[in-house]
Amino acid sequence: MSDDTFARGMAVRKEVLGEDHVARAAAGTTALDADFQRFITEVAWGTVWTRPGLDRRTRHLLTLAMLAALDKRDELALHVAATRQTGVTVDELREVFIHLAIYAGVPAAHAAFAVAKRVLHDLPPISRAEGPPDE
Repeated sequence: MSDDTFARGMAVRKEVLGEDHVARAAAGTTALDADFQRFITEVAWGTVWTRPGLDRRTRHLLTLAMLAALDKRDELALHVAATRQTGVTVDELREVFIHLAIYAGVPAAHAAFAVAKRVLHDLPPISRAEGPPDE
């Protein structure tokens, strides 16, 4: 991969996950995971997330659904928080998780709702319609 792909990946990563998260991840990089961090920045963020064909919001909805279906709760929490940057609303998140219940199972959806409630509860609501789901 090129430095251009890495730079493009860092830009998208910051746009989706937020500057603070990316700065914390970079600060926490060690000799053990430096190559892995470069790999995910280039391949995931610089190549896949920059492909034409799907807009960023749609790509993010798919990512949320897949992380929830695969029970990747830490990554799901990160991406639920990132909905602030990608424009995914709480209403859309709710629909993704209800849809998930049919295709990946009720336990996966239940866990996803629990993660989202925890994450969104810690974030100030943008508006009443986009605030955290009711408990």
